[in-house]
Amino acid sequence: MTHDPPLQRKNALFAGHDAGAQNWALLASLFEACKLNQFEPHGYLTGVLTASVKGHTQKDSDQLLPWNFKC
Repeated sequence: MTHDPPLQRKNALFAGHDAGAQNWALLASLFEACKLNQFEPHGYLTGVLTASVKGHTQKDSDQLLPWNFKC
């Protein structure tokens, strides 16, 4: 799935609040990082959330970054 940058900017205008805009920017950056590292964003988020639920420790959180993540 490709995203049109002008469409992303338009969508960000409707965040409604500064915190919403920051969350939008964080997710958009995360999705782009996934694509750059040949991960499907939904699969990556599922893997990270599953690891968190199974007790992945915060000190090892670097392993969950898109460029370090192992499927």
